[in-house]
Amino acid sequence: MNILLVRVSSMGDVLHNMPIVADIKRHFPDANIDWVVEEGYVSLVRLNPMVRNIIPWSLRRWRKNLGDKAVRAEIGAFFRKLREVRYDYVFDTQGLLKTGIIMGAARGKHKVGLANGSEGSGYEGISRIFHTKSIPLDPRTHAVARGRLVVAAALGYTVDTPADFGLPEIPSSEPRPAWMGEQPYAVYFHGTARDAKKWAPANWIDLGRQLSPMPILLPWGSDKEKAEAEALAAQLPNARVLPKLSMADAVVLARRAALAIGVDTGLTHIAAAFSRPVVEIYADSPRWKTEGNWSPRIINLGDKGSPPGVAEVAAAAKSLL
Repeated sequence: MNILLVRVSSMGDVLHNMPIVADIKRHFPDANIDWVVEEGYVSLVRLNPMVRNIIPWSLRRWRKNLGDKAVRAEIGAFFRKLREVRYDYVFDTQGLLKTGIIMGAARGKHKVGLANGSEGSGYEGISRIFHTKSIPLDPRTHAVARGRLVVAAALGYTVDTPADFGLPEIPSSEPRPAWMGEQPYAVYFHGTARDAKKWAPANWIDLGRQLSPMPILLPWGSDKEKAEAEALAAQLPNARVLPKLSMADAVVLARRAALAIGVDTGLTHIAAAFSRPVVEIYADSPRWKTEGNWSPRIINLGDKGSPPGVAEVAAAAKSLL
């Protein structure tokens, strides 16, 4: 059986789609699973050895230069690659017009997607025109469970196991990058695109002092986040601002952390997917939607409109060390 998964973005959403792969392989060990994903997240999907082929989708880059001949050639090559295989099932678990178009262009007998969105999602109902079957779900279904339930309903099995992201452990012989250092470390995933989801800088500083002398590594993804990281490091002698990391390096940072503390953002969820000791901080997003609920090493604190205090986060962090 050939199966195509269409989940192109964002980082956290791509990650939350990954347990579908293990579910399918548990029930259909010989299934071939391919995945269409935004090119920036190819390295993330590649970590899962059960995915056969990854088909990069580069809309974020293409739409900036649609008049360019080379870009148009790339788009044509994408659709030719997409149509090389005839799939038994194509699953769109994102529910957007753009992912529906990909589904529509793929060669597939059964094309299955979401009949409705979850609360606060960017679901686009027009995507259903590309379906042969639409699966309805409770609007408050967890982000990981949504895709799992859609695929299970189509393939005739029950979701009755904890989420398995299919991510292998790092071999003990694999060297650590120089920027990481050799000591066990905590990492602060403090940055996120929406300011309301952030935790107050004073909280991060107070927490870091309580974790001292444990090294705290501070990644960043934009000039604004870099400035925020530098401001934290100026107040914490045990904190260090990292160089700009690639996606692959950011994943290594998350999966090697002795402790990860972060707001509701992709890198926090990556650490949780590897079942690292993680404290997830919710400040302006609903906890039910993305909380790590598959490992006792993940502690979820706060909720929309009620971020946790420093004492609560510090107690959780210390309990995981």
